[in-house]
Amino acid sequence: MAGISVREGESYESFMRRFRRACEKAAVLRDYKRHQFYEKPSEKRKRKIIEARRRAWRRRQKERY
Repeated sequence: MAGISVREGESYESFMRRFRRACEKAAVLRDYKRHQFYEKPSEKRKRKIIEARRRAWRRRQKERY
């Protein structure tokens, strides 16, 4: 879990913005959604392969330009 301390004189909006950004960076919500239901090992392997292909494709696209 992302740990954030409130700075002195900080508004609620800026604190929440920092907290949400820290949660996104730590992938808390994505991890929660992934563990919400059981995922079979074969499905997990398939998902990881697809994610790796997607990352490689994006890396190649970035190098092209």
